[in-house]
Amino acid sequence: MNYLFAMVTATAVSLAVIPVMMRLAPWLGMIDHPDARKVHVKPVPRVGGWGIVLGALVPIIILVPLTPLLQAYIFGVVVLFAFGSMDDRHELGHYTKFIGQLLAVVPVVTYGGVYITHLPLFGMNSIPAAIGMPFTIFALLGMINAINHSDGLDGLAGGEALLSLAALAFLGYLADSDLILLIALAAMGGGFGFLRYNTHPAIVFMGDGGSQFLGFTLGFLAVLLTQQIDTSLSPAVVLLLLGLPIADIIMVLGKRMSERMNWFLATKNHLHHRLLDLGFVHEESVVIIYSIQTLFVVSGIFLRYQPDWLLVTIYVAACGLIFGSLAYAEQHRYVVHRNNTEGALSGAISYLRMKLLVTTPRRFIEFSLPIYLIVTSLLISNVPRDFGFASAGIFVLLLVESSLSSTLRSIMLRALIYVVATFVVYLSYNHPPHDVMWMGLVKLLFLVALAFAIGTAIKFSPRRREFEFTTTAMDYLMVLIVVTSLVVAQTQQVERQISLFVFEVIILLYACELLIIEKRERWNLLTLSSLATTGVLAVRGLF
Repeated sequence: MNYLFAMVTATAVSLAVIPVMMRLAPWLGMIDHPDARKVHVKPVPRVGGWGIVLGALVPIIILVPLTPLLQAYIFGVVVLFAFGSMDDRHELGHYTKFIGQLLAVVPVVTYGGVYITHLPLFGMNSIPAAIGMPFTIFALLGMINAINHSDGLDGLAGGEALLSLAALAFLGYLADSDLILLIALAAMGGGFGFLRYNTHPAIVFMGDGGSQFLGFTLGFLAVLLTQQIDTSLSPAVVLLLLGLPIADIIMVLGKRMSERMNWFLATKNHLHHRLLDLGFVHEESVVIIYSIQTLFVVSGIFLRYQPDWLLVTIYVAACGLIFGSLAYAEQHRYVVHRNNTEGALSGAISYLRMKLLVTTPRRFIEFSLPIYLIVTSLLISNVPRDFGFASAGIFVLLLVESSLSSTLRSIMLRALIYVVATFVVYLSYNHPPHDVMWMGLVKLLFLVALAFAIGTAIKFSPRRREFEFTTTAMDYLMVLIVVTSLVVAQTQQVERQISLFVFEVIILLYACELLIIEKRERWNLLTLSSLATTGVLAVRGLF
């Protein structure tokens, strides 16, 4: 089963669908306008859910057998997406949305057979269906609304959901459950594509169509995992795996009830609103919530077999500490930033962003790509004579062009570097090193790391516009080519080699392009390594 295919396909579909829907959003009336309760100050398309849901459904439908359970899940997703999209356009009432949620959840419990059957904490090792089914329906409805109401800051709901989905995917993998793993990875892929556009400042919101899907999927996978797939897990681990959204909505409902407010009345008393009121800026609030959610999720993974009472105690104590500290700060009118000065957390975030998201990826590419080219040229088992002559010619041209050209961005110099990278990849596949098995694993890990570094460097570069680091339709085309390569790689061995060859060439050319744009000087590690690589290939091919 190709799990990578599920995530990559979901991400590609999400990346491709959202820009199209953003253009259609004004015509569809799916625009989120600012008001007193919201944080954003200008209209934003509310169509991100289309990318999340469609991105997730495509690999699920392709890879997962259509059992009654999956039928019920897909039916629930479609119903929630339909009602959510209508709400994103027409602002449906709370009761209408509740009806849609009920229509989605009930078939999963009744027809799909996913419901709670044991709660050892309360001495109920075996719960009759008459109790377990209604309780599960209530729990799933709660999770849907928990994620829906946490969608108040750019990247917040999507990031929280991804953390929980990653934990569920990992536990599904340990339990040898393809169903859990594939659904979780597909949902993560759809979320990754969406977050490409939802990172602050967001240019698109997920809307109810996306948030309800994520909440429903999280609840569905959590119940399925603990009640059917791996019953050795503590049922209470769900509290830690799903984490902060549950506690937040319980606190909000409790506050509304204590003040005799309408339960469904939208207010600004969620955790993220309260952090903003304390003076934390948008990004700081999201980082804080991400950090707390990560602690919950990691604790759930490590404590998954511990007694229920212990997990519940840890969860309640942690939530009490979090919200108690928040209430104390509010009571004493604590303000983080005074006189518009940057706080320590903002400074730390800026420093870490520069180091982890800008400097480190660029340094990794700058040093690892040249090393990879040279080492691969040395490890190739054989260099044909014609490639030796060609490499010698390229070596001379590189030397001349590097000496005469004013910058690295010369068209000829760029073309020669591209040819060198392509030569190395071609020879490594047609004349692979002798220890192919471990070399293949090392190469795969390197390419994944390189692709991640490229994406991060382009996304977060402070000189993005200066150096033309803008995403174009060509980038989406490259993503689709990579996906196609991975699909083809599932067939015969010859086709697999071609597909992997295309994948590696694309990654290396993007890395070369990034270094060419970043480095203006002619003599740098990329040009020197290209000379060294062609020199090695020429010597090995001719002598």
